[in-house]
Amino acid sequence: MTNPLLAHWDTPFELPPFAQIDDAHFQPAFETALAEGRAAIAAIADNPEPPTFANTIEAMEQAEDALGRVLGVFYNLAGADSNDARQELQRVFSPALAEYSTQITQNAALFARIESLWEARETLDLNDEQARVLMLTRRSFVRSGAKLEGADKTRMAEISSRLATLGTEFTQRLLADEADWFLELSEEDLEGLPAFVVDAARSAGEEKGLSGPCLTTSRSLISPFLQFSPRRDLREKAFHAWSSRGARGGKNDTRAIAAETLKLREERAKLLGYDSFAAFKLETEMAKTPDAVRGLLMQVWEPAKRAAERDAKILETMLHDDGFEGPLEPWDWRYYSAKRRKIEHDLDEAELKPYLQLDRMIEAAFTCATRLFGLEFEALDVPLYHADARAWNVTRNGEHIAVFIGDYFARGSKRSGAWCSAMRSQKKLGKPVAPIVVNVCNFAKAPKGQPNLLSYDDARTLFHEFGHALHQMLSDVTYESISGTSVARDFVELPSQLYEHWLEVPAVLEEFATHAETGEPMPADMLERLLAAQTYDQGFATVEYVSSALVDLDFHDGDAPADPMQAQAETLERIGMPHAITMRHATPHFAHVFSGDGYASGYYSYMWSEVMDADAFEAFDENGAFDPATAKSLEDNILSRGGSSDPVELYTAFRGRMPGVGALLKGRGLVED
Repeated sequence: MTNPLLAHWDTPFELPPFAQIDDAHFQPAFETALAEGRAAIAAIADNPEPPTFANTIEAMEQAEDALGRVLGVFYNLAGADSNDARQELQRVFSPALAEYSTQITQNAALFARIESLWEARETLDLNDEQARVLMLTRRSFVRSGAKLEGADKTRMAEISSRLATLGTEFTQRLLADEADWFLELSEEDLEGLPAFVVDAARSAGEEKGLSGPCLTTSRSLISPFLQFSPRRDLREKAFHAWSSRGARGGKNDTRAIAAETLKLREERAKLLGYDSFAAFKLETEMAKTPDAVRGLLMQVWEPAKRAAERDAKILETMLHDDGFEGPLEPWDWRYYSAKRRKIEHDLDEAELKPYLQLDRMIEAAFTCATRLFGLEFEALDVPLYHADARAWNVTRNGEHIAVFIGDYFARGSKRSGAWCSAMRSQKKLGKPVAPIVVNVCNFAKAPKGQPNLLSYDDARTLFHEFGHALHQMLSDVTYESISGTSVARDFVELPSQLYEHWLEVPAVLEEFATHAETGEPMPADMLERLLAAQTYDQGFATVEYVSSALVDLDFHDGDAPADPMQAQAETLERIGMPHAITMRHATPHFAHVFSGDGYASGYYSYMWSEVMDADAFEAFDENGAFDPATAKSLEDNILSRGGSSDPVELYTAFRGRMPGVGALLKGRGLVED
């Protein structure tokens, strides 16, 4: 019987035939596709013809089409709907892929062809996109150890394989640790909680097979519980469970993995001639150096800490007024901050949430894309990998642009957080390919028959991930290696964070923030109060984030720490971390940094991109939120270009200059009088 992963997909838009795919299909498909990739690469390396851009670089771009197709499906399922079989396959695939990649980058004949093209690049009559792909290809080989020899070359291969295994193990242990913990709640424990939190707790209990409600470590449940539960003892239990993920001992503890990962990253960087992993990693980013990153973070850290310390004094007074002695603790902050927001801004999450229906917020994100870029979205009735997932055909002027899949609800089989991925990326080399783009979130699912409601932070997350999706869907390049979000890590968050701003446009909320029961639009005074509170508690949010980014940078800027937990504590002490605030991502559950190299030494990227997104949206403020010319410039210079040019050139083409930190501080309300 033909393996459906390897057959032609005679499906609408050539979507994967999910209904025909079993877990048993993945390993044989992987092995076949990997063998095809090896054969194709060997043919390129051994080609007796002199190297040309077409027979070497373009051939490499097309050598792994089958492998990309198999892995595009597999890794989407492994992250969004994991099970034991898929986790075992991940443990098999990760080192095999690392070995395969190493074999390619250490193929002397292949690298010689690339180097020959690089040396002759001025005579090849390449267009700008081709020149960029050649540079990036060569750089990738060099940074992967193509110039190493002997024992160093062997050791680099060992390190790459081990790091791949460790990243997979970190992810799987964290997922298991998050899934294992839950706290059964009695009816008495639910007192004082808004109905939407109670409903989420009951749904969580149903998913766990319990007879009553429970609390899990899903952010969409635990965060509002910490906001609204008047039970300080339960808040403390919940917070400790949330903050100790990956550090509870036993088989799912991740701390040893973090320590080994940091040591291997340092060794890899030094094999390549760098002083530290941070110096190696940041060389190809916009920031370029650890000092530049630290400079930005500290410019934001000091005003954020001062704001947080002022807020802490107010919240601690409220704690004392409730009859509790001692200092304000981390499990108190969200609770008293919510109370204070109610007092100062007359905003109550329980009153606000009925106006933020999931379906209406999806519609809002789509409509903004229609007004800005002319995109249209039509629901598709097609088999997908999970009943919660849904799909849309994305068109412009009747032309198919992409398929967009949204998978929005939390479940035990899904890793935490929110992300955007592409099962298939856009390209025009050979047969033009339209992308299949997936947004995955972890929103609380309402009981059957009730509307799914979001917090304002959830709605912002939805817009954020859809900004990434637009970067993928509007990509218009020839080569897949520079398509969509294949850009510098500290540039990739610009489109996503920029798109969040349209949620704050009053006209958008006036149209789409409608009450789940009455259908009435959000009252004008509530809308005004919501927008006026955008900078509320930004000291807390900024301290949470920047402390995580500084710990990540310190981990990688210098010798790897023998004990990452001690190193984390030393960084927090040095910067004066406020007592009642913790890192957004402590080391044992810092998946951005330890599930792979993507954000390692790069968690600062959100802040770096925010400097640009705050400045970029000022262009829309100046010309109108849906100004056609500004939107076209954004698409032409950034969203459609992928990694086809240096990001500084792309941003400067859009805005005319690079920005400073002022717009960011203003946007977060951290400008001091």
